[in-house]
Order: sequence, then C-alpha cells, then structure tokens
Amino acid sequence: MVFKRRDRRPIWKVVLEFFWPRGGWGRAALYIKHRLRRLPDPPHRIARGIFAGVFTTFTPFYGLHFICAGLIALVMRGNILAALLATFFGNPLTYVPIGVISMRTGYFLLGIDRGGPEVHRSLGGKFMDAGADLKGNLIAAFTDKDMDWTSLHVFYDEVFFPYLIGGIIPGIIAGLVAYYISVPLIQAYQKRRKGVLKAKLAALKGKAHLPGHEERKKKKDEKAG
Repeated sequence: MVFKRRDRRPIWKVVLEFFWPRGGWGRAALYIKHRLRRLPDPPHRIARGIFAGVFTTFTPFYGLHFICAGLIALVMRGNILAALLATFFGNPLTYVPIGVISMRTGYFLLGIDRGGPEVHRSLGGKFMDAGADLKGNLIAAFTDKDMDWTSLHVFYDEVFFPYLIGGIIPGIIAGLVAYYISVPLIQAYQKRRKGVLKAKLAALKGKAHLPGHEERKKKKDEKAG
C-alpha cells in the first residue's frame, strides 16, 4: 500500500504515543495556537469557535466532539475550524480531571449519593458492564437469547446523565476563560501581522522606485522573453 508505514510500530509504542506524542503535548499545543492565530476571521468569531470547542470537551459525547463543536460554533456564528482545533483541549492528559469535575458536579446537582447503595460499581466497572450489555444485546438480536438492558440503564443513570448535566457549568466556565483570553491575544497577533505585511509592502514599493530598477526589470523581461 502507498500510505502504509515501512516500520511497523509495536502496540505498546502506539499506546504510548497516543498518551504522549513524539513532540510532546507542548509542541502540539504550540501548533494549535499558531493555527488558531492564523485563521482568516475576526478575533471574536475565532474566540466563539474556541469557546465551542472547549465547552464540548466537557460533554460525554466521546467520538462526536468534532460534530458537537462544529454545530455549537455554527449556532454561535463562530469559526468552525477554531472549534475543531479547540477540542484538543480534551486529550489523554486532561480527560481524567475533566471527567472527575463533570461527574462530581453532576452528582451534586442531581443529589446523587456517591456512597449510596445504588452506586454499586466503580466507574470503570460500569463502562465494562455497559459494553458487555451492548455486545450481548447485539448477539441477542440475531439469536434466541433475551436482551438485558440493566447495566446500560445503570450506566445512563449513574455515569452518562450526571456527566452530561455536570459538564455544563464547568464547560461554560472553561469556555468563557478561553474566550476572554484568546480575544486580546488574537487581536494583538493580527495587528502585528498586518504591521509586518505593511512594512514588507512598503519596502517593495521603495525598492521599485530605486534608480535603475526599471531598466533592470526591463532587461530581465527581455532575457525571459
């Protein structure tokens, strides 16, 4: 295959680079920062897109963050590409604290007792039980086995719904912080960039008026012809 890697990486290396890329997350963040600054849009539209992307990382719709961020940015009239880039605020280093904050906020708002008898399994256990239910029900759809939705109901009541409700407030707060930080930074960057472009244009115009420039240009055109 044309795009197949020549050196096949072992599984442990693939997993390691997922949590820690070769250049590190600092380099990845630097790249995203430069990409956001260079977007051809007014600072407030870019910042609204950043808000949408950061807010989306506090939702439990893993695998659909790009779609959610794009839709929110569309509704807010923000920059969609900025929203997609800002979803990288959620990464393997931040998903755990984001999840803990969202879940605890959800438990508090919904009045769920985390130590009560209804919370009978760990978070990882509930994920595993829900996955087992999905697999079992998929098999049951093509066999004579009975479907069992018990673990999925537990997952929804004790994980997904608290995460969904609890992520709203911290998501808005984080999104607003990102918005108000990014607006002046993008404004300053775009202003500086315009100044650099104007200086280059002025230098080119000044060079065009230097003595002998027209003659050199004419000779160059004659040689090219």
